[in-house]
Amino acid sequence: MKACIFDLDGTLGDTRASLVYSVGLTLKEMGLPGITDRQCISFVGNGARYLMEKALAATGEGNEARIEEAMEVYGRIFDRHCTYQANPYDGILELLQVMKERGMKLAVLSNKPHRQTLKVVHAMCGDDLFEYIQGQKEDIPRKPNPAGILYALKEMGVGKEECLYVGDSEVDAATGKNAGLKTICVSWGFRTKEELKAADAEYIIDKAEELLKYI
Repeated sequence: MKACIFDLDGTLGDTRASLVYSVGLTLKEMGLPGITDRQCISFVGNGARYLMEKALAATGEGNEARIEEAMEVYGRIFDRHCTYQANPYDGILELLQVMKERGMKLAVLSNKPHRQTLKVVHAMCGDDLFEYIQGQKEDIPRKPNPAGILYALKEMGVGKEECLYVGDSEVDAATGKNAGLKTICVSWGFRTKEELKAADAEYIIDKAEELLKYI
């Protein structure tokens, strides 16, 4: 393999605290009841708008008419707190370094807004490991649409058969398959192994170093 594209939240790093904290502050500012941490994390993976739509509904007092207000408040709060207690998972930095030393091109593709994706990746992993970093942008459909992967492949100059895709959710399992890439799901993220199997994940790993056998 010549390249590998990683999901961010739940794959490269544990970013749960930043998401739970930011959603909680958003609902509080809007005068709405809070939701549980488990609820919040279960809504992660399909982008900020989906997260806030689900969070508003979960309060029991949410109103669809307030989604634009929620997006404005959340966008402001999350930009300030997106790196809050965000840390790479065990073995991730070492894995990335080994892959880099082997000459692989590395990329990040996230449904997190692009500005915050850049902030979190740089805070957790530094500035020299990834060839390409992409968060959610208006001109590129979000995962599980394969457009983001296809764009990243073009930017890195590699073909589908030369690249792995690694993620932690049903969205990632579908994204990799939609793009025609060999897709590895990790069990340490925001979904359980049972949920990944239910999403027809073909390959599941439990430790970062296990990825090396696929490259």
